[in-house]
Amino acid sequence: MLARGSKKPKWMRDIAKERVDILFNLAMKEFSKNSSRSHRYVELARNISKKYNIKIPKKWNRSYCKTCYNFLLLGENSNVRLVSSEVHIKCHECNNVMIIPYKKEKKLKRRSKINAYINKKKN
Repeated sequence: MLARGSKKPKWMRDIAKERVDILFNLAMKEFSKNSSRSHRYVELARNISKKYNIKIPKKWNRSYCKTCYNFLLLGENSNVRLVSSEVHIKCHECNNVMIIPYKKEKKLKRRSKINAYINKKKN
């Protein structure tokens, strides 16, 4: 018997991560042909991530709406605006606007440039 709050084995979580990644890739490919199928793939990926208690990878986390859970393809059913150090992603299905801070990304980009310069100096 598993204790309360125990995690699934690592191999199960690894397989779940692969499945989530595969489903999001399929959603990306299928969107132009059948958008409802791509929305279903996102729903399945979310269910897997909830069941196995894993996070959706960062590269896919912003590619679906947080209220209607539809797959977002920029320019097709969503648009992106930069507004005062924030990224606004608007879903055209439910008109929800996801607001993401931009300062952290600017800071990371600046930090990577500095690290690249330092590494270049060392060599």
